[in-house]
Amino acid sequence: MAREDDYRNAAAIARSDLAEKDPVLLAGRCGGEIKGDEGETRLELVFLGKRIQAVWPDVRLSRPDSDEEVPIQQQVLLLHYLQGAWSSSGPPVSGDWMAFQDVPDGKFYQDAFQRRAKAPLLKAFGERPELLPDLARTAYAAERVDLGDVAVAVKALPMIRVALVIWAGDEEFPPEGNILFDRNIVSYFSAEDIAWLAGMIVYPLMGMAAASAG
Repeated sequence: MAREDDYRNAAAIARSDLAEKDPVLLAGRCGGEIKGDEGETRLELVFLGKRIQAVWPDVRLSRPDSDEEVPIQQQVLLLHYLQGAWSSSGPPVSGDWMAFQDVPDGKFYQDAFQRRAKAPLLKAFGERPELLPDLARTAYAAERVDLGDVAVAVKALPMIRVALVIWAGDEEFPPEGNILFDRNIVSYFSAEDIAWLAGMIVYPLMGMAAASAG
């Protein structure tokens, strides 16, 4: 498991790379907005329902409407998203879903993906799939999609869509779940980043589901 120092080193490397990029051009590629103040440029975007700003020239990440610190794992993920948007020129959502095992190097990170995201999703909603749409709408403004028996699409970042899918069980088969990704995600994230992102989406929903159970 990576240590906090590893995340901070990864963030420093990404910031150094992004500091040389034009934030105005980058905003167009990542789906962000430019908000300018004297002496600095702010690129704002929405990540998992919360507004985040990256401030040039040192690419500091913070929440413009809160004193809450952006967790370091989220910082690394956001910086990688910006790097991916720059290097790929920001391909839009394709509308074509793919499974994690079809992501390049996805099979190598399959166990981590299973532990961090897929198994927790099934544990939280396998027996109560009807909870998923309302909780995901509350957390992320997610929308229902026609997959499985119950499914929602989460707009994790301006160019990133993630689908949470549940198949209800019956007398013959237990419930099943999966997490799918718009195919453009591979232009923005590595397999490891995608596994982390899936977990970041699912864990708050797990907490909400547990709270709803009383």
